[in-house]
Amino acid sequence: QLQLVESGGGLVQPGGSLRVSCAASGSDLDYYAIAWFRQAPGKEREGVSCISYPGTHTKYDNSVKGRFTISRDNIGHTVYLQMNSLKPEDTGVYYCAATRNPYAGPCSIAIGTGRYIFWGQGTQITVSS
Repeated sequence: QLQLVESGGGLVQPGGSLRVSCAASGSDLDYYAIAWFRQAPGKEREGVSCISYPGTHTKYDNSVKGRFTISRDNIGHTVYLQMNSLKPEDTGVYYCAATRNPYAGPCSIAIGTGRYIFWGQGTQITVSS
């Protein structure tokens, strides 16, 4: 059974950078697309970015384009989200999630589809001065 563990969250000042990781255990990430979602206090969960297997396709929400970069280490079975130029509105709990991607097609960050079946517990990111 695939398990996902996020790490790397914390407190950062506006304009700062942070990298969060999503590590797999119990199984590898071969043929899985991985997405990052976030949920701010009082708001619904929203899609941030995703990466297909083995990394051919990526997608970003408009709010993070040009600031966030998703990548994956297929040997180390870890997915990363590099976040630069962070803003207070980036504050929230960040979750990684996995969906089967056997044909390595494009991934999706649409929420509420039930597509992503494995989820991590989340890591808190707070952007504040």
